[in-house]
Amino acid sequence: MTDSDSSGDECSLQKCRKPAFVFYRNREDWKDVVPIPQNDGPNPVVAINYSDKFKDVYDYLRAVIAKQEKSERALGLTEDALNLNPANYSVWQYRREILKHLKVDLRKELAFSANMIHIHPKNYQVWYHRKAIVEMLGDPSCEFELTRNDLEYDSKNYHAWQHRQWVIQTFGLYDAEMELCNNLIAADVRNNSAWNHRYFVVNNTTGFTPEVIVREVDYTLEQISKAIQNESAWNYLRGVLEKSQDGVAGNRKVNTFCENLIRSNDISTQLLVFLIDVNMARAKSDSLAAEKVKELCAMLANDVDPIRKKYWNYLAQTV
Repeated sequence: MTDSDSSGDECSLQKCRKPAFVFYRNREDWKDVVPIPQNDGPNPVVAINYSDKFKDVYDYLRAVIAKQEKSERALGLTEDALNLNPANYSVWQYRREILKHLKVDLRKELAFSANMIHIHPKNYQVWYHRKAIVEMLGDPSCEFELTRNDLEYDSKNYHAWQHRQWVIQTFGLYDAEMELCNNLIAADVRNNSAWNHRYFVVNNTTGFTPEVIVREVDYTLEQISKAIQNESAWNYLRGVLEKSQDGVAGNRKVNTFCENLIRSNDISTQLLVFLIDVNMARAKSDSLAAEKVKELCAMLANDVDPIRKKYWNYLAQTV
């Protein structure tokens, strides 16, 4: 399966012009429902000034939930309610109960949720609903296109990444993920989300075997050379080395790489912090390593990162 795979219109955003809103209290087919106003108590401290439309929709929604009506009109009411407040978990939950009760075509719900995600890409409840619908369908064929479109707009959207990782882990769809990581890191070497996804993919496919560690170290050092102050790549390197038998301090290629940066005076905060980690690991068996940590902390405190001088001085004292 690739990002371009799709199952039809339900994978795409549906843009249609809706008729003008009519208050539920003015609708003939809702005359049998007695709305339930929100009860803020006798003396609300800070009463929210809801719009007339908001009060109308949620007054009728409370009435529908109170009598547990699960109908087509109730489903439409939840849509209006969610358009007014897409973060309302209770409305999303009730909508799912209606969908299950009516046994409607859930692919139409995919289109609805895609529209909601397009409008509210950082809303947790919208993404959770999407996940629930995909679980009910047992079909992830639309999810790569959905997340790809969202990540093209915002390559660091945590919710899109979380959803994509859930999909590929749940359905075992890892095939194209390393290529995605390579492309995103090539486009922006500082994309921490792409580095995190790379670790996730390697950890859940080949694992960090000795051969994979060599490959990933080579790749990461190449990326660090492009931007030595890129904390994302240094963190990834640290994570890879922690999976190796020799740990953070024992990789000769990495140690030589760092030494060459120091010799060429190509110094960054991230390099020195990494070397502190290396020497902290060595300090358990090498007393000279502790002195090296103090020396590195002094460089950071006085020259490279003086804004955090107190922290580096404190760290030096704790060695």
